[in-house]
Amino acid sequence: MAWHGAIMAANVLNSPEAIRMSVFVVRAFVKMREALVSRSELEKRLLRIENVLLAHDESIRELYDQIRPLLLPPPDPPRKKIYPVKFKLAA
Repeated sequence: MAWHGAIMAANVLNSPEAIRMSVFVVRAFVKMREALVSRSELEKRLLRIENVLLAHDESIRELYDQIRPLLLPPPDPPRKKIYPVKFKLAA
C-alpha cells in the first residue's frame, strides 16, 4: 500500500515534520478506504432496494390485471328473441 511508503519515509527522515506528514497521509488513506467501502455498501443496498421495487412492480401489475376486469362495465345482457305474432282477421 502507498501509505506504507509514507510511514517508511517518516522513519527514515525521523523529523517531527515528516512524522506529522506521514500521519496525515495515513489518515487520508484510511478515510479513502472507508469512503470506498461505504460506497460499495451503498451500491449493494441500492441494488437490493431496486430488486425489491421490481418485485413490487410485478406484484402491482398482477393485482391490476386481476382488478381491471372488475372495473369494466358489465356486458349487456342477452336480448330476448321476439317472435312475430300473426293475427288472423275475422271476416
